[in-house]
Amino acid sequence: MVDAERLVQNVICLLKGAQVLALPVFATEHYRKGLGSMIPEVAQVIPGCAQFQKLTFSACGTEGFLDALRQKNLLQLILCGIEAHVCVTQTCLDLLAEGMNVFVVADAVASRTPENQRAGLERMRDAGAVIVSTEMVLFELLEKAGTEEFKQVLALVK
Repeated sequence: MVDAERLVQNVICLLKGAQVLALPVFATEHYRKGLGSMIPEVAQVIPGCAQFQKLTFSACGTEGFLDALRQKNLLQLILCGIEAHVCVTQTCLDLLAEGMNVFVVADAVASRTPENQRAGLERMRDAGAVIVSTEMVLFELLEKAGTEEFKQVLALVK
């Protein structure tokens, strides 16, 4: 993946931020048998979250995924992961088709080439997704400084 170290750091930052803010997290792995397991550093941060094994590129094609989102009444979703131009894009397009608001974290998605990553982000934006950065999304969720949650998230992004 292009800039894989940055990707992993930002995904972990988002996951830890979600924990601070008590947000639900859903994780997918695509074809573990052929592609291997989730990156261990990321897997360590998501114990207890809803995890789905998938063979479809879109997470929405995985049994139970959309039902899990609906059970939580989620209408706004934050996406991160790999590959930006395949799994992330197809998931984003399906979520948009379901009427959800999708925020794609540009510095927490990656592809094997910069061209594919750029194409995926452009396609998702053109389809109606909002492209954000890790810090943008975390601070928008916080809404204000001076709280304990702010201090914890600030420590994550520094």
